[in-house]
Amino acid sequence: MKNKKIIWGTVLVIATAIFIICCYLLLSQGSSDGGNTKKYLTETTSRHVRNSKEYADSHNINWKKLKKDNSDIYSWIYIPNTKVDYPVVQPTTDNDDFYLNHNIQKKSEFAGAIYSEMQNATDYSDPVTVLYGHNMNNGSMFSDLCKYADEDFYREHKIIRFDTLSGFGEYEVIAAFKTTAYSEQGFKYYHFTLADSAEDFDAYISKCKELSIYDTGVGAEYGDKLITLSTCEYSRTNGRMVVVAKQVATPDGEVGGDET
Repeated sequence: MKNKKIIWGTVLVIATAIFIICCYLLLSQGSSDGGNTKKYLTETTSRHVRNSKEYADSHNINWKKLKKDNSDIYSWIYIPNTKVDYPVVQPTTDNDDFYLNHNIQKKSEFAGAIYSEMQNATDYSDPVTVLYGHNMNNGSMFSDLCKYADEDFYREHKIIRFDTLSGFGEYEVIAAFKTTAYSEQGFKYYHFTLADSAEDFDAYISKCKELSIYDTGVGAEYGDKLITLSTCEYSRTNGRMVVVAKQVATPDGEVGGDET
């Protein structure tokens, strides 16, 4: 009997230790971006676009240097006064989810990168470009998208910059909503990149507006360019927070920044 108590006591200690270690590892991964914050916001930004503040004023992206580091980089997403200020990549392998757990240096990292799937054209000829990013506990990557659930936050962050090789662009948020992925009940926004007709486009916009947490008063019509930003949202299983915005401005004469 005494031996059984010792054995069960030992098992309990080991199980408790394993549980604590697992919790630590999980929290460590969730609260870290694998060094991406430093790489994106310090090293990469300072090397390639000076710094975030100056970028906000000059929008001078050195695409040549960025492409030299990683040819998969094809755009830049930036929401003023948030942590969203990252290059965007698209995998050139057969694995659409490569950047789900690889950074822009193509190194394996939990935080991954901001990326689009191969179904989206890198020349931005699609009506809708869908961008994905993790919701990290430390607020990096696409975590700030969840703040769009608050209408006051939306009112202070209506404009999103999405700059591509072909030019600079400003996008105005038209809808912010929560849904679920991989379920019949959820809205499969991630399948919509092409609009074969005005009816298809209008149906997509109508669904986004229907699900929107608040009325932005901003709509879109066939021919508009859209970006759909997606991250995990933890109030439900496979929850997603989605922000949809349309292009409202492209400065005349700008053709993609400094390539020297």
